[in-house]
Amino acid sequence: MKEFLGFLFDNALEIEWRQVVMWLIGGILIFLAIKKDMEPSLLLPMGFGAILVNLPLSGAITQVLSNGEEQEGILNVLFDAGIANELFPLVLFIGIGAMIDFGPLLSNPKLMLFGAAAQFGIFFTLGMASLLGFPLKDAASISIIGAADGPTSIFVANMLKSDYFSAIMVAAYSYMALVPIIQPPVIKLITTKKERMIRMPYEQKDVSKLTRIMFPIVITIITGIFAPTSVVLIGFLMFGNLIRECGVLDSLSETAQKVLANLITIFLGITVASQMTADKFLRPQTIMILAIGLVAFIFDTVGGVCFAKILNLFLKKKINPMIGAAGISAFPMSARVVHKMGLQEDPQNFLLMHSIGVNVSGQIASVIAGGMILNIVMPLVA
Repeated sequence: MKEFLGFLFDNALEIEWRQVVMWLIGGILIFLAIKKDMEPSLLLPMGFGAILVNLPLSGAITQVLSNGEEQEGILNVLFDAGIANELFPLVLFIGIGAMIDFGPLLSNPKLMLFGAAAQFGIFFTLGMASLLGFPLKDAASISIIGAADGPTSIFVANMLKSDYFSAIMVAAYSYMALVPIIQPPVIKLITTKKERMIRMPYEQKDVSKLTRIMFPIVITIITGIFAPTSVVLIGFLMFGNLIRECGVLDSLSETAQKVLANLITIFLGITVASQMTADKFLRPQTIMILAIGLVAFIFDTVGGVCFAKILNLFLKKKINPMIGAAGISAFPMSARVVHKMGLQEDPQNFLLMHSIGVNVSGQIASVIAGGMILNIVMPLVA
């Protein structure tokens, strides 16, 4: 008994204040997941994992063998098997693709322009992070946070071997969850009440099955030609959508949308947490990354809204500029936020189908933007 109590006492003495801070951070993530229902399938495993990997002598990261040698713990093995080789993000994109209905976008293709405009924050933040002293590979990785696209952030940060992987992941997924809190005040700040009340009647247009099937194939080919680095991400996203639209794999499509996506999200969250050890996470740069990521997110929102406002200077049939804010990749949260804000201003103004079209275009545009960043940066940091 004395030996056991002595072991407990020695173990307690090894606890550092930084580990306690990480427990608190893990607790906050768990609170947001359960109490606020913010991306619970992701933030809950991330929060629990952050506590787990910061326990003294945690076997989650390293395991001590009987001969005294150390080997990688299960979470590091999972990281090597699922994130270091890009497996988890790519498989998750199959599930995301299976969830997306490109019908609203195909019936109104000009909505693609809003998805492109809403990526402004990525390139603005790339320059900003570089000016603040971050190495180019880290600045490029940080900039993708603005797209609110977790899998793309993981892909880019891992490809560029960023030194701030865990902070980038936490920021990317946290801002995805905080879309309903961050976007409304930004949108209201840069629009007038009159602009927010612009009605956009939705005209239902039939999209042929052939068009729905050919769209993911054509987009993959075009991306492969013009942005080859992002073709893997786009390819898996579009493959998931092809499963949805082909009409002969309904059970597989349902599995990809629910079981596969949820399972990979859980593994992704707890595996990302393996990088949230106190020595890697509690650095001044982490606070800077969270702040810069917020700037990127805000400027993506501003870029989409301002693009719509500029178009309204030339269009007779005005566009509600709020739909431009849905051009970020956070699908479908951003589209719902815009729709809800439209109803608050005018209970008869239904913007959901327009904002969904912009939102799915933002999903495509963010992946292409990530590929463009890699095409630009990788030759410079090689």
